[in-house]
Amino acid sequence: MDVAARERRALVYALASVVLWSTVATGFKLGLRDLAPVQLLLLGCVIAFVFFAAASGFVRAKLSLREHLAGAALGLVNPFAYYLILFEAYDRLPAQIAQPLNFTWAIALALLAIPLLRQRLSARGWVGVVIGYVGVVVILTEGRFDGLGHFDPLGVALALGSALIWAWYWIMTVRLGIHPVPLMRNGFAVATCFVAVVCWATVGLPTLNLETVGYGAWVGLVETGVAFLLWQRAMALTEHAGKLGVLIFLAPFLSLVLIATVLREVIHPSAVVGLALIAAGLVLSRWPSARDSA
Repeated sequence: MDVAARERRALVYALASVVLWSTVATGFKLGLRDLAPVQLLLLGCVIAFVFFAAASGFVRAKLSLREHLAGAALGLVNPFAYYLILFEAYDRLPAQIAQPLNFTWAIALALLAIPLLRQRLSARGWVGVVIGYVGVVVILTEGRFDGLGHFDPLGVALALGSALIWAWYWIMTVRLGIHPVPLMRNGFAVATCFVAVVCWATVGLPTLNLETVGYGAWVGLVETGVAFLLWQRAMALTEHAGKLGVLIFLAPFLSLVLIATVLREVIHPSAVVGLALIAAGLVLSRWPSARDSA
C-alpha cells in the first residue's frame, strides 16, 4: 500500500473513531435513565471484556507475569473507578456540562506529567492550562462570573476528578509499555468482578433486556471497544500522528449536537464557549492524547 493510500485509510479510521466517541455522552445519559451507574458499568464491562478477549486472539503480544498482574491491577483504576465516577457525574449533571469537564483530562495530563514523567511544560503550555480552566469556569458560572451555577457540586467534583483519574491512568500505561489490547482485556476482567460485587451488594444486578443490553453494548463497544481499535489502527497507519490526533477535538463539539438533538438539552451558549476555551487550552498545552497512544 502506497503512502497516500495509507494516509487516506488512516483518516477514515480516525474519523470513524471520532464519530463513535461523539455519541458516548448521549449514550451514557440514555442508559442512566433506566440503569444505575454501577449497573450500566457492569453491562459495559462484561461486553468490553468479551470484545477484548476476542481481539487478543489476533494480537501477537507476549506479556510477562508482572505485566499481566500490572494490567489487572490497573483495571481497578480504569474501568472500575474511572467509569463509576464518570457515570455518577453524568447521572448528576446535564450531559453538556459533564462531557466538557471530563474532556479536561488532557490538561490534567500535561500537569501530572511534570512530577510523574519529569516533563517540562513550556510557557505556551502554561497559558494553555490557564485558558482551559478558564473554560471550566465559564461553563460552571454560565458566563456570569458572579458565582457558580445551579449544578450539583458533587457531580462537578466527580466530573473533574474523572479527568484526573484518566490522566493518571494514561501515564501509568505509558510507563509500563504494555500492549493496549491485552492490557484492556486484563483490566476489564478484574473490573468486571469488582463491579459485579458492588452492583449485587448495592442496587442489585441489572435486568437484562434488549434495551439495557444495548446500552451496555454502547459503553462496552462504542466507548471502549470498536472506536479504540479503529483509533489504534489509524495511528499505526499514519506517518502524521500529531496532525491526525487533532481530529479528536471534533468529538466534543459533535457530541453537543447529539446532546441537543437526541437528549433535547437546550445548549447554553456558555457551554459552547467554555468547550472552545478548553479545546484551545488543550492545543496550546499539547500533550499526546491518551486516545493517540491507546
